[in-house]
Amino acid sequence: MFRPVQTVFKSGIFSFYLLHLLTAPVFSQTNPPEQNAGWFEFKPGPDPFKPDSSIDLRFLNEKFAGEHGWIKARGPEFVHSDNDSPVRFWAVNGPPEEARDANALKTVARTLAKRGVNLVRVHSPLFDENGEVNPGKIKRSAEIVEAMKSEGIYTLFSIYFPLWFKPKPENQWLPGYNGKQHPFATLMFNPRFQQQYQSWWKALLSARTSSGKTLADEPAVAGLEIQNEDSFFFWTFNEQNIPDVHLRLLEKQFGDWVQAKYGSIEKGLSNWNGLKAVRDQPAEGRLGFRPLWNIANEKSLRDRDTALFLYEIQSAFYRESIAFLRKSGFKGVITASNWATASPEVLGPLEKMSYLASDFIDRHGYFSISIKGEFSEWSLRQGHVYADRSALRFEAEKPGAPKLFTHPAMDPTYDNKPSMISETTWNRPNRHRSEAPLFYALYGSLQGSDAIVHFALDGMNWSAKPGYFVQPWTLMSPAMIGQFPAAALIYRRGLIAEGTVLARIELNTNDLFQLKGTPLPQDAAFDELRIKDIPLGMEEIRPGQRMDPLIHLAGRVAVSFGGKPGHVSMQNLTPWIDRKTQTVTSTTGELKLDYGKGTLQIQAPKVQGFSGNLALIGQAELSALSLKSDLEVGHVVLISLDDKPLQSSKKMLLQVMSEEKSLGFETEPAEEGFLRIKKLGNDVWTVRKLSGTVHLKRGDAKNLKVTALDHNGYPSGAAGNGAEIQLQPSTLYYLISE
Repeated sequence: MFRPVQTVFKSGIFSFYLLHLLTAPVFSQTNPPEQNAGWFEFKPGPDPFKPDSSIDLRFLNEKFAGEHGWIKARGPEFVHSDNDSPVRFWAVNGPPEEARDANALKTVARTLAKRGVNLVRVHSPLFDENGEVNPGKIKRSAEIVEAMKSEGIYTLFSIYFPLWFKPKPENQWLPGYNGKQHPFATLMFNPRFQQQYQSWWKALLSARTSSGKTLADEPAVAGLEIQNEDSFFFWTFNEQNIPDVHLRLLEKQFGDWVQAKYGSIEKGLSNWNGLKAVRDQPAEGRLGFRPLWNIANEKSLRDRDTALFLYEIQSAFYRESIAFLRKSGFKGVITASNWATASPEVLGPLEKMSYLASDFIDRHGYFSISIKGEFSEWSLRQGHVYADRSALRFEAEKPGAPKLFTHPAMDPTYDNKPSMISETTWNRPNRHRSEAPLFYALYGSLQGSDAIVHFALDGMNWSAKPGYFVQPWTLMSPAMIGQFPAAALIYRRGLIAEGTVLARIELNTNDLFQLKGTPLPQDAAFDELRIKDIPLGMEEIRPGQRMDPLIHLAGRVAVSFGGKPGHVSMQNLTPWIDRKTQTVTSTTGELKLDYGKGTLQIQAPKVQGFSGNLALIGQAELSALSLKSDLEVGHVVLISLDDKPLQSSKKMLLQVMSEEKSLGFETEPAEEGFLRIKKLGNDVWTVRKLSGTVHLKRGDAKNLKVTALDHNGYPSGAAGNGAEIQLQPSTLYYLISE
């Protein structure tokens, strides 16, 4: 389960991070040889973008973004408006701040297109410290759209996150703040704030590219996000975070709501059996709010009324914002928000339901690690203590704790709308971080996810970014973007088939307002002690029961909201989930996870391979290849480049990865299975040396030429033939051709 505190802080650290990076002490670039034994330095160097790179996926993108019209939502898919063809987005949060001019942005765009990216989420404020429009940021936004468009990459804008703003005491349109607080929740109910917020959108959508076209009229702008990581249903909604002047405004709205429902506030309090909140002021027409924990757990009539009121205010804000953006001329897709709640079981479905006015459903999800130390919520520093963690083994954050059955790729369909995961990654320095790209590509495909947006592209130079501290989400690394070629091909070409819908969950809206919750809470973690009591068969799901979260690794789940009685239709899961052997097999038969060993088998017509602890597999046999490797953390995939089955393909890519760390990164044992960081290392990525043997199972295997490629995908030398491929210690990619 991702850590809410960590996720809250991550998106607002970049200016602070860059400031400290510029003033950080310089570390020596020399290390004793024994520290680097078994690892090679990953230094791709500048990419000349020549035509003979076998990992160049620019051909997957349109000639230019918007070539086939606006991005629209059609049922559970994104489509191009001109030809109705579906599109999936393999995306990044970016571009980095260092790409300041047009040439730098063009290089970023070309680099991303080569690695299979077709959307960037520009997650940045358009206002200054006073909350006023910043013309320089508006200009940069238009430049980003233009640069990305030229390489077939769409743009999605996320322009507001409470952590970006600390209203000053003299602020005229948002009084009451002290310059230290963030305006959590206030945007959703304060009309003056909403008016200022709309001025940011007006400035953005009226900005023009060099062609003279406004961004409102530019189909290369795929979508807009109303707000990032804020909700009435998350822990940040409390009396400490909202100044009195604004609380009074919301409390008066609640008082008016109660009066309209019951005839008077006094009658409302009577119906609530006198249950009070600390800030109740009936004589002033104001009613306060009980803490979210009490609302989700005690579920009194007052709590139920409070949840309904908050839902109505929040969903109205989204409806009105969408109407404003449409009136402003924007024709692409719009999403409401993406946040978690204080109770995934009870409040989670209300949050999702408040998003239904938007075109698609967005969310965030991180596979984090347990890390301890000052500022560990958003940084890694010498002396911090952490523990490695494998998603393929469902390891908990605490070493030795029961397995935790949750993961970021859980992605049900809500009300038949497209879905996006707009921020996600495996946090570093986890040695299992290299699990992420294939995991997202494979299970995102299985579940029919429509956009996966990796966090975060904070640089373009394959930099480990050492210094006084490093941030844990660096995307330009060998384990992450280094694995994009095969992962992007799998995901965007649909080489793993979508799974069968194993469960249809019909949630009654009145039941949700009665705080009865959902049987499949997204992001709620079940450990192996609780999960053993969850039914796998055709049993009726009764109130209070929970469905097996492993269902997301077997097939798909469809959730709907409506007035019909709540109902769950679930297939028998026993053919796919076997707790005795600790395996989960997809309904397509193409994926098989052994979460006891921590290995994932991939066997589809156009892609095959293994991910995880390869050493435990031994001699691994698939229909198109066999593999033997001693890597404890390894990922080997063979993928068709000509879109033909592997048994007849004339051009294939073999992609290999192990684990990464910065050069000179050192740890020592700490308490209870944790590791203490002794040295953050130097500004060079290193990769554990690759090893193993791959045999292709084709009659013409000996006639297939194997060419080793450098880290930019260009030929670097012969590597034998397909009958036996000895993996070279520092080669990530091989071209296999006739």
